[in-house]
Amino acid sequence: MLRWLLFLYCAPLLFAQGDAIRKMMADSADAWNRGDLPAFASYYEDSPETTFMGREVIRGGKQAILDRYRKAYPTRDAMGTLTFSEIVVRPLATGLVLVTGKFELKRTAAGGGPAWGRYTLIARQTAGGWKIIHDHSSSYSTP
Repeated sequence: MLRWLLFLYCAPLLFAQGDAIRKMMADSADAWNRGDLPAFASYYEDSPETTFMGREVIRGGKQAILDRYRKAYPTRDAMGTLTFSEIVVRPLATGLVLVTGKFELKRTAAGGGPAWGRYTLIARQTAGGWKIIHDHSSSYSTP
């Protein structure tokens, strides 16, 4: 009985977290698709402990993440159009979630061609909203 009461109490909070994370992901994709890398990077926590793991490991706050994206995607053609799908949000603790999903970049051949990948994010709820504190992304070119 107690378990059901806890579920009934916590379920709306868990759904609200998932909705907030999905909104964060949609808003960050919108920033990317406008070519606004500073706005895209603003979804990362500005902390020396924030990490991005891909081909290389980047540590630092928003500026380190922004520099990484500017280097990897120097032009609008290279950025292409970003979409996120298969988003799954799993609560880890109060104000801390694990987010997994798939991303896709639609790009011209001049921009590097289509690419897609999988990501795992850890996001923390802050006074400024949800912020990514760890991003592990793998990218693949579409044949």
